[in-house]
Amino acid sequence: MALIPEAPRATVLVVDDNEANRSLALHTLEDEGYRVVLASGGEEAIALVEREVPDCIVLDVRMPGLDGFAVCERIRSLPRAAETPVVFLTASRDVETFDLALRSGGDDFLTKPVRPTELVIRVQSALKLRRLSTELREHYSRFKSQRDDMVRLQLQKERLMAFVVHDLKNPVNAMDLHAQILARDQALSDDARESAVQIRGAARQLNRMILNLLDLSKADEGKLTVTRADVALRPLVDAVTGEIALAARERDVTCEVALETDRVLADEDLLRRTLANLVENAIHHAPRRTVVRVLGRRGDGATELRVVDGGTGVPSSMREQIFDPFVQLEGNGLPSSRSGRGLGLTFCRLAVEAHGGRIWIEDANPGAIFALRIPDAG
Repeated sequence: MALIPEAPRATVLVVDDNEANRSLALHTLEDEGYRVVLASGGEEAIALVEREVPDCIVLDVRMPGLDGFAVCERIRSLPRAAETPVVFLTASRDVETFDLALRSGGDDFLTKPVRPTELVIRVQSALKLRRLSTELREHYSRFKSQRDDMVRLQLQKERLMAFVVHDLKNPVNAMDLHAQILARDQALSDDARESAVQIRGAARQLNRMILNLLDLSKADEGKLTVTRADVALRPLVDAVTGEIALAARERDVTCEVALETDRVLADEDLLRRTLANLVENAIHHAPRRTVVRVLGRRGDGATELRVVDGGTGVPSSMREQIFDPFVQLEGNGLPSSRSGRGLGLTFCRLAVEAHGGRIWIEDANPGAIFALRIPDAG
């Protein structure tokens, strides 16, 4: 019986001046069955392509001598390599680099550090697209254009967010500082000093919103990190309730704290801002002359915190959606006083999940219980 010959392995050319990056790509792609050819620079890569056109090229952008864009343009000028898919690797995550990659003839765009799984998926996709029939190429071109527009919009959003966060933090901190100075000035009237206290409370709330926005951006990029420490829980909760005391007084709401545990292993800043968001949310929804309670206990290798209010509660069908960004739940069975509010609750979920924990909502009869559970570090 004649043996059926095995299909030839796809050849991937990896071009990177960094030896560690070449080694990672080599082992990652060889483990998936690809034949891998390595080049440490642009001229070497072009010479290799002139001798043998690979099925796919993984090309670093920043290299001494010819950069990746120039190498791609040279490769595209070679008749046999005009259609060879090129996946760019770059540490620069910005619109300009993305546009240069497209203009030079790139097919895809990966930012460093590259995860091995993502590299394999992108190479697989590039090779599959290369095998598309001529009839499907037009559809792919339209899809790729839409994908490129979405990536460009995402990069522009990230740049805008970085500008907003950077440009807002300094004036907000200045507002807070001057409000503190005015609040301590005994020459001012009581009403003026009280106004300064209100300004400081609003400035601190705005600063927390800015930091939440920054952390949400980090979470989108997979960069939200947790630095755990042994945190004294009572001082942290007291600081949170003290920070929001003015808002509680304005709504005639009392805060009570009952903790059955003294310590928690958590990122102190993320936990403080999470509790601040939950307590502020509870005060906002609590009826006048009611109590918002902050409860804490330990059990099963984790710390559980609860913020309880006496408001309208949250229907069970809406308890997942309320953690989505900018969600508006009015008209879906949720009272108007419980409609979604910006990014605060979204940040809470991301911060808790970054600890390996979870956050959920229960009935308080009446009201709502926002509960979070943070497991001990493993």
